[in-house]
Amino acid sequence: MSEVDSGLLPLLTDFIAELRTAGVPASMVEAMDAMAAIRHIDLADRTVFKTALAATLVKNARHYEAFNTAFEVFFAAHREPGAAPSNTIERFQQSGSQPDIADLKRLLLKALTDQNPDLLQLAIRRAIDELAGMEPGRPVGGTYYLYRTLRRLDLEELEQRLWVLSVGAEATALEERLARDDVAARIEALKEEIKAEIRRRLVADRGKPALAKTLRKPLLEDIDLMHATRADLDGLEAAVEPLTRKLAARLAQKRRKPRGGRLDFRRTMRRSLSSGGVPLEPVFRAVRPHKPEIALLCDVSGSMATFARFTLQFTYAMASQFARMRSFVFIDSVDEVTDVFHPGVDFVEALERVSNQAAVVWLDGHSDYGHTFEQFWAGWGRELSPRTTLIVAGDARNNYREPRADVLGEMAATVRALIWLNPEPRSYWDTGDSVIGRYARHCDSVYEVRNLRQLEAFVGQVALPRRGRITQLKAGSVRY
Repeated sequence: MSEVDSGLLPLLTDFIAELRTAGVPASMVEAMDAMAAIRHIDLADRTVFKTALAATLVKNARHYEAFNTAFEVFFAAHREPGAAPSNTIERFQQSGSQPDIADLKRLLLKALTDQNPDLLQLAIRRAIDELAGMEPGRPVGGTYYLYRTLRRLDLEELEQRLWVLSVGAEATALEERLARDDVAARIEALKEEIKAEIRRRLVADRGKPALAKTLRKPLLEDIDLMHATRADLDGLEAAVEPLTRKLAARLAQKRRKPRGGRLDFRRTMRRSLSSGGVPLEPVFRAVRPHKPEIALLCDVSGSMATFARFTLQFTYAMASQFARMRSFVFIDSVDEVTDVFHPGVDFVEALERVSNQAAVVWLDGHSDYGHTFEQFWAGWGRELSPRTTLIVAGDARNNYREPRADVLGEMAATVRALIWLNPEPRSYWDTGDSVIGRYARHCDSVYEVRNLRQLEAFVGQVALPRRGRITQLKAGSVRY
């Protein structure tokens, strides 16, 4: 191993450990592949170095953001500004101890207009010194300091002034459009440089592992659906379709794959005639896996709305794996919405229709599982059959009303399987107004389904039942 490799190995080891902690599945073999790859590249080329690590350590596009965050911490670019024009520096330093925002903006504008990287680095460092308010040892991420800096610099005004300077008086419409795109790219690059400088200072102050821990975020598939931000929801929305396509293809392949059933004695003996009566080649009955019928009953009240949204979206994207799919939503009253989610429907529009048209409020708009089960059993109970798998999705928080678990028991006796999906952490079950324990006695399985990963695993289990029973997930499944 070369001297360069020996010096880089501890840092690369810490980097891979951070990836694993963040949830990126980087194996020992992949770590060895990464070390082998970087021996054949120019380590001084940061872009090539990053590409080599990503190619060997990242197997899923959803994990690249976590990889990028860790890389920027452990392999932050160190830059020293060159010589800037002395008159510019002196004029800037004459502003005194109080930050002069106007001087800062003029300095940034000159650096961006001249495209002078040394002057730009000087302006960025002074802007962070004066505006970010960084405090040594404070356990916050760079986002807080970045916000304080950008808010006071007012980049929208800076972008407008830069665009005016970039466009001539007689510029055509095309030239104006190109100039605007160029200016937007320079402003975006400025944001990234400010972020990078803040990150370098935080690394110097607290060290790489501590900063990586501060910046660490859960992977997209591990985000809690009940507490997702708007940005998280957008990412989850984009991830649902490719996830379901992959899962549907895998399930369809497994259905086509022949699986041996019970021994076919008659055909085995008939085949043995060609070998003198010796059964050299046993024949087994073919197993014909059937597609289950699904009835999905979702709580759409309050914080359950986001969970119900992704449960409906994910399950309907897998509708081809079910013989029949019916959906019901409820708060303190239940309504069928199967017709809303027909094939090819725009799911966002369908959700709006459900919100505006579904009759899910009976009394006060607070969850009432007992009344919901009574109404569902009276209105649709006759349509349940031993071929139906009934799935209830909700937190079982009944607002201290009568739970009517006996009605759920009657439904459980009618259907093939009754499954409950609970998006709350298991430690919250049966606390406060939660009555999940009383309902769980009548369920075949109760699952903690808090994120997209658990939802994907659950749908895979339901779509591929074995021997007429719903198989149990080793993680997240509870049998009372």
